[in-house]
Amino acid sequence: MEDNSLRSAGLKITLPRLKILEILERNSTRHLSAEDIYRILLESHEDIGLATIYRVLTQFEAAGLVTRHHFEGGTAVFELKSDEHHDHIVCLGCGRIEEFTDELIEDRQKAIARSLGFVLRDHSLILYGDCAQCASRKHSRKA
Repeated sequence: MEDNSLRSAGLKITLPRLKILEILERNSTRHLSAEDIYRILLESHEDIGLATIYRVLTQFEAAGLVTRHHFEGGTAVFELKSDEHHDHIVCLGCGRIEEFTDELIEDRQKAIARSLGFVLRDHSLILYGDCAQCASRKHSRKA
């Protein structure tokens, strides 16, 4: 699958591109920073530098293979582009990111855009809060 993704995006197949795309496809954590990818490559004894990873991720973004997100905390994270829209909720304590879809929210956003005279072309919804684990840690520190 990786070869076809790279070819269809108009990118030459190189070892760094294949390895980075493989990590993005196979990793259970959908949102990875360049540093996360670098760590994974180091653990598997791959000799691909951080500058190369940033360059490849920028190429992937330009080719429409990945989406770059800047969630709270400032570090850019990347996920494979999907045809299915989803929104995100981010834990301010540990940085955990969950994806969700909600038709009611989607319909409401379209209605709001329409009521304001807009035709909605795209949108991004990011909710910030504390996951259950971080919330319980905060609660136990206050007690």
